[in-house]
Amino acid sequence: MKFQYFITFIILISFGFSTNAQIGGQNTYQFLNLPVSPRHSALGGKNVTLENYDPTSALQNPALINDEMDRNLSVNFMNFIGDISYGTASYAHFFDRRTRVIQAGITYVNYGSFNGFDENAISTGTFTGNEAALSVGYQQQLGFSDFHVGANVKLITSTLENFTSFGVATDIGLSYINKNQNLIISGVIRNLGYQIKPFNEIRENLPLEVVIGISQKYRKLPFRWHITFENLQEWDIAFGNSARDEVDLNGNVIADDPSFLANIFRRTIIGIEFFPDKGFNLQFGYNLRRGEELRIEEVRAFAGLSAGFSLKLNKIRLNYSYTRFNRAANASFFGLTIDLDRYGY
Repeated sequence: MKFQYFITFIILISFGFSTNAQIGGQNTYQFLNLPVSPRHSALGGKNVTLENYDPTSALQNPALINDEMDRNLSVNFMNFIGDISYGTASYAHFFDRRTRVIQAGITYVNYGSFNGFDENAISTGTFTGNEAALSVGYQQQLGFSDFHVGANVKLITSTLENFTSFGVATDIGLSYINKNQNLIISGVIRNLGYQIKPFNEIRENLPLEVVIGISQKYRKLPFRWHITFENLQEWDIAFGNSARDEVDLNGNVIADDPSFLANIFRRTIIGIEFFPDKGFNLQFGYNLRRGEELRIEEVRAFAGLSAGFSLKLNKIRLNYSYTRFNRAANASFFGLTIDLDRYGY
């Protein structure tokens, strides 16, 4: 297996989808693309090259499933915007030398309580909304090469008031993991699936997403960097903002029209992690699309920035991240990873 095979895979997943796969509220089950752990959130919200002991990484890229995840349990909770609460849990188990590691995880979001009214504005009481996805993942090394392929199968459920929906999806990932150079390059097709039971009579598309990323840790330097490109299934993700239109001296309106480079930058996530293999590490990230779309003119709000840390206490690792959306909104993400094998379970 040679490196050009990986490049071919990247080209295929980047251009093999039509623009029917949209972003930003035009699909159902959008919660599937939220960050899966504090560490991912701190590094910009998305990272498909984070290969380590944490089985939660497999929720974003199943090709990262590895033996270090064996008997590790990860539980994460985010106090999201408003009354929304969001969490993930993941566990991996090594069965035998042939089957190796299988990972299972769950993603859950609760949208809080809502006041209901009928068409005559008469109160019908309160109702809630929540969504969940149960996934099982598996990874296989391709021969004796540095390439690993993996897949997740996800069962999805969503409830809003008395409306329910069910769906099924899969994630397919391919990773090039060079241990000698501490280099990882990954490509993932996420949420490729079908809504089995729609909320009403209209069946909706799932939030299909194509992501590629690269990361590397230098042997003599205590940090790992990553660059991730999201939403490669669609080119035109940058949109004009009428609030940023300009008027020249003659009264002509110059519309805010994102450039070619804007479409490149708005799919880019960058991050850096210091002391990634130690008992204490720090993470910093910047999501360029979030920063651009949520920034306020002439106001420094630091939108798009995120940071976090991880602290190891014996067999337990504590994780925390802080994400900045704008002056009015931010989110904290808490996580706990436990090595059950060292506890004798």
